Amino acid sequence: MLFNSVDFAIFLPSVFFLYWFIANRNLKAQNLLILVASYFFYGWWDWRFLSLIAISTLVDFSVGLGLSYHQSPRARKALLWTSIAVNLGLLGFFKYYNFFLENFIAGYSFFGKEISHSSLNIILPVGISFYTFQSLSYTIDVYRRKFEPTKNLIAFSAFVSFFPQLVAGPIERATNLLPQFYNKRVFDHAKAADGMKQILWGLMKKILLADNCAEYVDIIFSNYSAYSASTLVLGAVLFSVQIYADFSGYSDIAIGTSRLFGFNLKRNFAVPYFSRDIAEYCRRWHISLATWLRDYLYIPLGGSRGTLFNKIRNIFAIFLISGLWHGANWTFICWGALYALYYLPLLISNKNRINLDNVAEGKLLPSFRDFINIGVTFLQGALARVFFRSKSVSDAFSYIGKIFSLSLFSIPSIYPAIAQLSLNTLCLFIFVFYSIEWIQRYKNHALKIEMIKIPRMVRLEIYSFIIFMVGMYMPTGERPFIYFQF
Repeated sequence: MLFNSVDFAIFLPSVFFLYWFIANRNLKAQNLLILVASYFFYGWWDWRFLSLIAISTLVDFSVGLGLSYHQSPRARKALLWTSIAVNLGLLGFFKYYNFFLENFIAGYSFFGKEISHSSLNIILPVGISFYTFQSLSYTIDVYRRKFEPTKNLIAFSAFVSFFPQLVAGPIERATNLLPQFYNKRVFDHAKAADGMKQILWGLMKKILLADNCAEYVDIIFSNYSAYSASTLVLGAVLFSVQIYADFSGYSDIAIGTSRLFGFNLKRNFAVPYFSRDIAEYCRRWHISLATWLRDYLYIPLGGSRGTLFNKIRNIFAIFLISGLWHGANWTFICWGALYALYYLPLLISNKNRINLDNVAEGKLLPSFRDFINIGVTFLQGALARVFFRSKSVSDAFSYIGKIFSLSLFSIPSIYPAIAQLSLNTLCLFIFVFYSIEWIQRYKNHALKIEMIKIPRMVRLEIYSFIIFMVGMYMPTGERPFIYFQF
């Protein structure tokens, strides 16, 4: 079920009504309703894959109980590896089986040997990478004795399958989200109102910006050989806007929806395109995945400690695994490797943690140096995202190679012009959007408007105008969120 669909527009208020008006006096009933609603939400796409969520849930719940009963290091380690094997085994089969098989056959053929094989027609379950990592964080934290295992199966099942963030995050930790299922939740008008604002801002990002950018991006990337270098640069920039508006828009809707039900999810994006270097960007983009990889992979490998070789090894490990997590394609691995190369000079020179504060703290505009650094960081990311968007590595290299030509100084032109928004209007919307994000960069979301400063009527007019613009310039058809494929 898509957040930007009529189905969800019916589903959400229905669950909200049952949750606060029917099950509001019973915590167990509320948790059970969340669980049923979450399975219904996911099953709307394909009910057969509900079994995978159920398997991960039951295995990790059982492992958690086992870890509470066993004190032997050997037994505890065996239980942990059971959880890891089951979860990563399911993820590996459904997401990577054909990828590894085809690359194994290709590698074997390189030495003049041919192997007959047939790929399986495996459907990738939506969101499997997200709920697998979320469930794994529970067993790892219980194994490390950082979290007490739960004996409440309903609460744990609701935690794993919580519908607002089930298919595209944020990837929540048990230490933050699971305890919220234990405590009685009372309707908070202020929290719900703020959640509605964040949902509106997320829908605006997705429908008005991401979906309209996508129409141009699809045209350019599908026929890149026919376009000038300047148009290809425009395509890379528009894709950068698209993927940010699309993914952060999903996170905004997920966080806002959670607040309607009395839950607090962690922030997943912190205006990453205002970053002054790649290290800062990585701390601000997809925060839940970045911190997961940091805590459960990078630090156990040694982090930034040890020899220079170990530091480089760990950086490449974290970025290559991040790339592979995104998809079973060499394009994602190259994307991750390129970010590792961007990151290395900062790590080696010990400058990877120099930009920890907000850019232009307390100032209206950034300094000239910050402005240049922001621009360079954005262009670095846009170049890397060509691999992310391309169908193959050869397409990505061809696309990038064509950028470095004399046509780079020509005026971009796109044909056929069939998009809902003209390019000039779209660029104006993008400029206004980032201007608002800049002004509100200290807030959790851009519509977190101080009530004292802006009269109620003005705020209502702002919200009404956003709704009007979304409805006016909504592309035909419902576009799935980009990260549904991961």
